[in-house]
Amino acid sequence: MSEQGWREFLRAEGLEDWVVLHGGAATAYAAGSLTEAAALAAAVAAVPGLEEARGLLTMSSARLTVRLARGVERIEPHHIEVARAVSAVARAHRVVADRGAVQEVQVAVAARPDDLDVGFWRAVLGYDTLADDNGIDPLGHGSTFWMQDLDPARPLRHAMHIDVSVAREHAERRLAAALAAGGRVVEDSEAPAAWILADRAGNKVCIAAWPDGAVQPGAGA
Repeated sequence: MSEQGWREFLRAEGLEDWVVLHGGAATAYAAGSLTEAAALAAAVAAVPGLEEARGLLTMSSARLTVRLARGVERIEPHHIEVARAVSAVARAHRVVADRGAVQEVQVAVAARPDDLDVGFWRAVLGYDTLADDNGIDPLGHGSTFWMQDLDPARPLRHAMHIDVSVAREHAERRLAAALAAGGRVVEDSEAPAAWILADRAGNKVCIAAWPDGAVQPGAGA
């Protein structure tokens, strides 16, 4: 597992439908009804290699979402061909990808190293293990959670915040909507890749176009 896989995915041609977020590669296709979404899902499910690529399909009457790998550092070269095949199926069904509908929400749980209790969070949420420091919803409905070391300079023993990852071209739009709704920017040193915002009570959330905005398609590493 490394950065090489997702960087190659971002540089690959023919993947315009896809967004690379911390939860892996994903795309969303609009549907006019649950029946239409189910028909598309059935066709996508038949794509060779989808199951081995940890494919996850979620659908509603409005769209079908397809996810691969379930974790950004688990993206491998074979995911590129699977993604291209999924896009080809979508074109055959005359549906268009909506990159703006793709997002990944993650709960970041911070604590001092001796208090990083990942097992508790997996147990209480009923989540599966993806990596040593996180957990994922086996149904693919809920947010992932991720354990991180707390800044030793902070007086607290614990802290939590929300990470919201979106496509690179939609990050500033999401930021504007959050500010219009009463939020404020706490940290923007990594903009336009990421912003840390807070609500009126001081609860924090990070809007990030990562890693989707880390490598522009066709660019070097």
